[in-house]
Amino acid sequence: MTRTELPLHRRTITLTAYAEEGGENISVEAELCDERPWARPSDAVVHRMVLAVRVRLADMVVVAADADMRSFPHAECPLIAPAFSGLVGLSVASGYNRAIQERFRGVSGCSHLHELTRALGPAVVQAAMSANARRRDAGEPADDPRLTAGVLNSCHIWAPDGIGLRKLDAGWRPGTGPRPVPDLSTFERPAGA
Repeated sequence: MTRTELPLHRRTITLTAYAEEGGENISVEAELCDERPWARPSDAVVHRMVLAVRVRLADMVVVAADADMRSFPHAECPLIAPAFSGLVGLSVASGYNRAIQERFRGVSGCSHLHELTRALGPAVVQAAMSANARRRDAGEPADDPRLTAGVLNSCHIWAPDGIGLRKLDAGWRPGTGPRPVPDLSTFERPAGA
């Protein structure tokens, strides 16, 4: 494959999660930027959109949401941003993908903000797992890892009878030990031990 060194297009999506005071909620900021590296600097950024949410950790429900369009191609683009407050009340743990498809896909939303809502769900689950691991690491009370796995059915590791749950049953605690997590035999005790 032959290509030029200067890209035609670059899309970056960044998601950053923060613990909020009190530890009951997390804030997540998702940003999408589309740019044309070959264009004049004043024309290079085509889309720059930010979606900020607050999620209650106890039930993984969005309690606040705000969409902001900072760079966009049409003057009317920002008119759809308030629709994304419709994320409030959604659980990112159950039925999230279906709900965002129904509410924000196609002409009911903005394809770029919809892309951010899709990326947001898995990032929130990972952030909740990080918050729990951080509490455990600090010696604070942490949720049972089975309750906060949140990734059940997300891949072959987290199948209902998969290796992730078997490792938990054998004593592994997320956020501890080396990466990658050693294989199951490391956590299993020999019979009679």
